[in-house]
Amino acid sequence: MAFRQRITKIKEGAKEKRKPSGWILPQQKGSFGDEGTWTNIDMDVTPLDRRTWTAVTMAGFWFSDALNAQSWMAPSSILAVGLTWREAIVCIIFGSLCCTVPLVLNGVLGARLHVPFPVAMKSSFGWYFARFAIIVRMATALFWHAIQTYTGSTAMTQCIRAIWPSYLDIPNHIPETVGITTQQMVSHVIFWSVQFPILLTPPHKLQWFFIFKFVVVTITCVATVITMTKKAGGSGDIWKQEYGVYGAKRSWLILSSLSSITGGWATMATNIPDFTRYLKKEKGVYWQVLFLPLIQLVLGLFGIISTSCAMVVYGEYIWDPLTLAAQWDGPSGRAGAFFVGFAWVIAQIGTNLSANVISCANDMTSLFPKYINIRRGVIITTITAGWIMVPWKIIHSAASLLSFMAGLGIFLAPIAAICAADFWITKKTHIDVPALYKSQGRYRYNKYGTNWRAVVAFLISVVPNIPGMASSVNPKVDAGGAKYIYYMFYIWGFTSAFTSYSLLSHFWPDANTLIPETIHGDEALYDADGDIVDAAEETGSEKGSGGVVSEKKAVTSQEYPI
Repeated sequence: MAFRQRITKIKEGAKEKRKPSGWILPQQKGSFGDEGTWTNIDMDVTPLDRRTWTAVTMAGFWFSDALNAQSWMAPSSILAVGLTWREAIVCIIFGSLCCTVPLVLNGVLGARLHVPFPVAMKSSFGWYFARFAIIVRMATALFWHAIQTYTGSTAMTQCIRAIWPSYLDIPNHIPETVGITTQQMVSHVIFWSVQFPILLTPPHKLQWFFIFKFVVVTITCVATVITMTKKAGGSGDIWKQEYGVYGAKRSWLILSSLSSITGGWATMATNIPDFTRYLKKEKGVYWQVLFLPLIQLVLGLFGIISTSCAMVVYGEYIWDPLTLAAQWDGPSGRAGAFFVGFAWVIAQIGTNLSANVISCANDMTSLFPKYINIRRGVIITTITAGWIMVPWKIIHSAASLLSFMAGLGIFLAPIAAICAADFWITKKTHIDVPALYKSQGRYRYNKYGTNWRAVVAFLISVVPNIPGMASSVNPKVDAGGAKYIYYMFYIWGFTSAFTSYSLLSHFWPDANTLIPETIHGDEALYDADGDIVDAAEETGSEKGSGGVVSEKKAVTSQEYPI
């Protein structure tokens, strides 16, 4: 009987979804937004009972995000340009440390105010211009989710072929122009199907998945290094590799490689408030300074050692851990390949969760709160990136497209910098949280909903980088001396935007946005009659004649009709 009722309910829901009105989300209680506007729990200040993250969760989060195939292969691009393992180690350490600056600055914002990135951006960019920053970040997350998903499907191939070796012999029935074979398509379908339900897990319940990934991937990485050093009878001779470049060119390549390591985390440095909003205590943010460089260094060393051993065992440098596992045959070899494949399947799902899907879903929720919450945003994101964007075409396309995607960091660097400068320097950490939800509030700035200081700082940061980016996409373009700015695109982009925004806001401040104390949005004030007092009026505290505030009651997620 219960089953029939459930089926009937599903049919009724599907019938309602045939018209646009059937997709409208209910207006939920607890928002500080304007009367009659749509919002939901995913965009509101994080309820107290959803602040479940600790420093341990942040450690698991970073192990989840940084433990991926791209981090393992990070030294490869550095060695490929003529540098050695020494420069690779230096670039990984200092590149990661540079990235922790925006991670901590913007992470504290999320931990103190408990608001997501799309809401926080309104303080610095303005009500409407913030949408530009949101769309840039959303587009970047979609692209990288597509790439990470397809990389995960190659890991799934290793799991399946380890059990059924004949899986690799499946005849191809897909035209070569499509860019994918039948066997690869099957792996992609299976990986996407496994990943999909995990992506639907609410962010505040992900801590155990992060810990699980940390344990599985760490054990597998250590086992891979031990296996390869045993096969090679040592760690190989990559340590004796000579320099391929000298002089000023070598110095610029080191700076470029360092900036590339930093730029690789551009998305996370921008949207870190999406995750730190769930922290119980702010101090969990500062552990990122240790976690990220340590994880990057250890994984990079594992990649260097295993690759060096591969030259001894297989006669070539193999940077991709999945390609390395593909060389292992026989019962024990296939068993090892299965666990390597399984570990990287978990790794890619974790990276998609922490770096791409939740971020993109938050962006969609902020742009279309009437129709999209985080759950719907996740579904739209993973279908779009996994299928509509045909990720296998992106992977096998011209290098120019991949160069363009890597260059998207020039747009993310100033966004992260302006957000950080606004919170720490201009506003001195004092934000009117309820006003972030009001279209006519103090953070509208002007009738166009745009903070001109953010516009100018953004252009100062981005414009000098564009010629160098164009040259990297199309080598026929002569960028002249501008190419040297692009060599350090993230460092220039962040520092120039941070400095220019701070100076513009100092000499031409918007007095209406500067307040002496933070007005928090995580408490609803009730008057003597039990009615909610507008939290934006909290600064008036004792003022007003409408009723005296008699108690404070924290809003929890149970008060939202989900």
